[in-house]
Amino acid sequence: MRELDVAAISACLERLCVRANTRLPEDVCRAIDDCAQRETWPMAREILGDIQKNARLARETGLPVCQDTGMACVFLEIGQDVHLVGGALSQAVNEGVRRGYVGGYLRASVVADPIRRGNTGDNTPAMIYTDLVPGEQVKITLCPKGFGSENMSAIRMLKPSAGLAGIEDFILETVEAAGPNPCPPMVIGVGIGGTFDKVALLAKKALLRPLDQRNPDPYYGALEEALLAKVNALGIGPQGFGGRTTALGLNIEVLPTHIAGMPCAVNISCHVTRHETEVL
Repeated sequence: MRELDVAAISACLERLCVRANTRLPEDVCRAIDDCAQRETWPMAREILGDIQKNARLARETGLPVCQDTGMACVFLEIGQDVHLVGGALSQAVNEGVRRGYVGGYLRASVVADPIRRGNTGDNTPAMIYTDLVPGEQVKITLCPKGFGSENMSAIRMLKPSAGLAGIEDFILETVEAAGPNPCPPMVIGVGIGGTFDKVALLAKKALLRPLDQRNPDPYYGALEEALLAKVNALGIGPQGFGGRTTALGLNIEVLPTHIAGMPCAVNISCHVTRHETEVL
């Protein structure tokens, strides 16, 4: 049994908040570069060039890559042989987010009540997702999720009779309805299976997988590639000005589900698909 003081989790999240908001993951940068090389529409190429420049300047200057520094989504994989000491886990997570956003001069984007509003001032509380896993380490992944793209996400409780065609139609319909609103080129996370709540989490977790790593199941890996091609054929293009690059990537995660259902969720992210991970 290994003891871990939750103060280490706070310190880790303080670092991750700043890093995630000031530098794009390498896989996302590579996807942007690849799309820029393949793009044939002049305006789309110019916009992708601006996106590349923005990402480079953010990394060099330490300034946020986007003015929407997102709602902090924190994914914790906690080893079963870890004993957390020194305080409550949720309080430690929120303390780290608070320090990261206040100390990093990142925009506070969270309101205390969904209807009555009122900014909390420090971007807390975070959305916390916890999994117990074997081992004695704690893996922490921070995903700052902007809401220009989050607002365009959708879930549909499909019947099994809808089949693969129903899933494909729903994904394309969601992306087409989103149009330029999520600041394309997008990254599209798709969840299939589970339950109403679980499928939405699957879709969000799909955004964390590197864009150059296909689903290990060849069936779903091929489906990711086919759907990405269909999304890009919509012609929405970078920032909605047309072109071949509507999405940088599309990842699918699946779970078993009930015989009477086929839930599907689409979690859309903008080209600023940020996530940083540390293992304690």
